[in-house]
Amino acid sequence: MKILIDFFPILLFFGAYKLHDIYVATAVLMVATVLQMGWIYAMERKLQTMHKISLALILSFGSLTLLLHDESFIKWKPTVLYGALAIALAVAAYVMKKNSLKLLLGSQLELPDTVWARLNVAWIVYCVFMATLNGYVAAYFSTEFWVNFKLWGYAFPLAFIVGQGIYIARHLKSEEPGT
Repeated sequence: MKILIDFFPILLFFGAYKLHDIYVATAVLMVATVLQMGWIYAMERKLQTMHKISLALILSFGSLTLLLHDESFIKWKPTVLYGALAIALAVAAYVMKKNSLKLLLGSQLELPDTVWARLNVAWIVYCVFMATLNGYVAAYFSTEFWVNFKLWGYAFPLAFIVGQGIYIARHLKSEEPGT
């Protein structure tokens, strides 16, 4: 069910684009994201920081897209999001000497500090990659291509999350009796 909630806005965005245009699709994305966040809040009684940032960026970049009738704003939103996340993770790790991933997930996963450090680096590299890839597609390809990339480009985060899960699984402590 959670995966359906996660893909809800992008699927509606894709469908609205195919049936209408980027401006209708942007409005649909904005409404669907507000509904998605409302649903998440109703179920969990809170929104994570990433949810709030994503909602704010979708609403602000979507509004600029619609008000200025300029599709480049919505196309560059993922680049800004991924870039900001990479910078935030890097500044926290290398300037503030804090591992944001461990702070966010440490109560749910017990992992050695070296594993948390590697995961943090992996997330920074992944976010830089995704920001660069989206920026390249947004700058050099048509809106039609970018919309298709947004839908089929979900293979990248899925592969990253699966790979991360495999890596983490090797380092989780066993909870079997007698160990």
